[in-house]
Amino acid sequence: MTIGKAIGLGAIAALAPLAVDAQTRITPEAFLDAVQGKTVMFHDYPSGILVGTEEFLSPTLSVWRMEGRGCVYGQITTPDGQICFLYDDDPDGVPVCWWTFEHEGRLMVRLASFNRREIQEVRSITEDGLNCPSAPIS
Repeated sequence: MTIGKAIGLGAIAALAPLAVDAQTRITPEAFLDAVQGKTVMFHDYPSGILVGTEEFLSPTLSVWRMEGRGCVYGQITTPDGQICFLYDDDPDGVPVCWWTFEHEGRLMVRLASFNRREIQEVRSITEDGLNCPSAPIS
């Protein structure tokens, strides 16, 4: 399933009416509502290289897997309009936070850090799970 079918562009526009530089912000809550119980593939923008796949088990728990690596569970929080992930294997205990937005009909996430401007594009949202072992109960 593509992101357009999962959320719908009209719904994206209605969720976050603030547009800046042809980008429409999406609240973390709207993003999480759209992806809860689903698996999302994130690709680097603009290269298109697959970064990883994340299964959203609940609004507060996900599991992330990069190609060739194992599964890592993450706690999700939504401070200050960002969506943040604190993964089990994170050595410094600092969550990774993102801004979610729509750009030219595509769902994107931008790293909420001033020293790195990484952007990823959601290329698909499916009902398929990652089949990771020992999923914690959320």
